[in-house]
Amino acid sequence: MPTSAVTCEAERPASRAGLPIALLAIGGFAVLTTEFLILGLLPALARDLGLSVAGAGQLVTLFAVTVMLFGPPLTAWLSPLPRKPLFIGILLVFAAANVLSAVAPNLWVLALSRFIAALALPVFWGTASESAGQLAGKGREGWAVSRVYLGITAAFVFGIPLGTVAAGLVGWRGSFWLLSGLCLLVALLMSACLPSMPAVPKRASGERQTVILKDRRFIAHVLLSALVFSAMFTAYTYLAEILEQVAGVPASQVGWWLMGFGVVGMLGNALAGRITDRSPLRATVLLLVMLTVGMGAAVPLAANTPLLIAALVLWGIAYTALFPVCQVRVMQAGAKAQALAGTLNVSAANGGIAAGAALGGVAIQTLGLGALGYVACVFALLAIIAALLLKAGE
Repeated sequence: MPTSAVTCEAERPASRAGLPIALLAIGGFAVLTTEFLILGLLPALARDLGLSVAGAGQLVTLFAVTVMLFGPPLTAWLSPLPRKPLFIGILLVFAAANVLSAVAPNLWVLALSRFIAALALPVFWGTASESAGQLAGKGREGWAVSRVYLGITAAFVFGIPLGTVAAGLVGWRGSFWLLSGLCLLVALLMSACLPSMPAVPKRASGERQTVILKDRRFIAHVLLSALVFSAMFTAYTYLAEILEQVAGVPASQVGWWLMGFGVVGMLGNALAGRITDRSPLRATVLLLVMLTVGMGAAVPLAANTPLLIAALVLWGIAYTALFPVCQVRVMQAGAKAQALAGTLNVSAANGGIAAGAALGGVAIQTLGLGALGYVACVFALLAIIAALLLKAGE
């Protein structure tokens, strides 16, 4: 056994579940940065490939739709595999996809690279969430998933902004090369330090895991996630535009505001870890109320910087916390096949992201940018009603 592996295994008793969960979080950081980094690269990428920004933006839609359609069957097929080699393989796929993005001569090759990465992403999130819960033990699943989802927070706080900054120094292709190197490094760390995952509880495998699709309550939880993410991304997709055009934040400072939004989100991640295990549905309702207040207040308070910051803090906390809360909620509802349940939640979330971005665009064209927060609040209120109905049926 390599020396590095011996060292990491020796540390395992002391760190218990902490080290493997941290490695899963780092993996999550790499894969989520791969998904969303392109948002900051679209203008440069479009210019280089001779595309419109709107045309290049369809790469985002392609990624979300691929995750939504292919995530569940791929996870049902791959979830019986040993987890350590599965996670390493996924990170290697991401490394290769980012290399393909870096050398893409045209939109079609770039689209292929995004399609390949999108196939692997939901498998990672579904199986990583389940594995983290197993490592942490019963009653600590929410804590464990929230720690893995720190990778999401870190991607929004550091990965995407820094990748965008790097593009200004080494070009958008250079950013993809750097991201490929990160994915390869994470794969090597997992190979050296990630212990064998505990055995997956015996349950239906392969296609039989889809038995959870016959559970109407489970389906209701998945649809609730789609509605929650539609509400979140109706406004968040255009937050930079709101800050610049409505709040009057200089374009050169918008990135720092977005980074601050992500930093505040770390509080949301910590909050999710505390409240999710008690009742995921109650936590969902609480966070949706916070989200509604934050999104709805941002535009009216835009002229008052301290109050605007207060609204963004509330918005940022709720936004980030809803990622792990929705994942835990759906996984608990689909306990007979948690990996598939987790991936169905990721698929629903990506469907919500695509729908929210589209609905937000329509709202801007028809009602104006100033009305966007209110439109998002309507979907958040619908999600609150749906969650309360589910809670009443328990």
